[in-house]
Amino acid sequence: MPKKATKKELISIVVPCYDEQGVVDLCHRAICDVINTLADYDFEIIYINDGSKDNTLEELLAIQAQDARVMVLNLSRNFGKEAAMTAGIDHTTGDAMIILDADLQDPPALIPDMIKVWKESDADVVYGQRIIREGETWFKKFTANGFYNVINFIANKVHIPKNTGDFRLMNRRSIDALCQLREKHRFMKGLFAWIGFKQVAFEYNRAPRAAGYTKWNYLGLWNLALEGIAGFSTTPLRVASLFGLIISILSFAFGAYILFHTLANGVDVPGYASLAVIISFLSGIQLLSIGILGEYVGRIFGEAKRRPLYFIENIHKSDK
Repeated sequence: MPKKATKKELISIVVPCYDEQGVVDLCHRAICDVINTLADYDFEIIYINDGSKDNTLEELLAIQAQDARVMVLNLSRNFGKEAAMTAGIDHTTGDAMIILDADLQDPPALIPDMIKVWKESDADVVYGQRIIREGETWFKKFTANGFYNVINFIANKVHIPKNTGDFRLMNRRSIDALCQLREKHRFMKGLFAWIGFKQVAFEYNRAPRAAGYTKWNYLGLWNLALEGIAGFSTTPLRVASLFGLIISILSFAFGAYILFHTLANGVDVPGYASLAVIISFLSGIQLLSIGILGEYVGRIFGEAKRRPLYFIENIHKSDK
């Protein structure tokens, strides 16, 4: 009797895209150059058009028409990278998944090495850890390093590895766990770490963008950092409470001092400057505390509405 053929494992490749018309074709060719050499696996490639304003969708549809392995998810508008990535993850059917950026900063050529690490380590997640970050300013590297130090210091029992992005391989078990996390305010690097399981690092050098320009400005990165801190730690609230306690104690002590000083020496008129400084300081602390509280209340408000993370306008895939 002929030996029954062993079914190949299916690996899903997820690529979120927003205004990437100058690079999606290069990205797909780079992916195909690699996966065409991996005969032991089958592949599906999921591109997510996150409401692009340029011709990204048209180029993706042209790619899909030529390659039956490609699925294109066209979102109804721009929902942001975290939501677009979630849409792609939700539609994976593979035994494992690899997330790539369309700009080729996460080189598709490393896919075989990442799969090898996955198989040899028997890990649930293999995350890319950048050793060299080309095409980034020293200021961005400095602030990124500072952010990871801060969030790992204050995060509640979750360690987010430094110099990591979305470039990673996840097996089916970890994908299914991730898909259960439906919070609206999404910080994917934190969610990847939060699910736990066995996770190992895969070191690589991050290349500069192949074409186009980054969609992340410093305001966007600041907002993403706030999502991470507020989503994975209540420490800022505790710090605000601690500030309030310390200031209350100091204010009580200072009030007692003023009382005894007045009883002993009478009313002392001078003191306008010190009074103005104290009032300004206390007002600043109050506004800071209200702002911190507002960040958490805003997230509660967003979650309470229970809106879907995204809407898909249409799905383009082969019938084969």
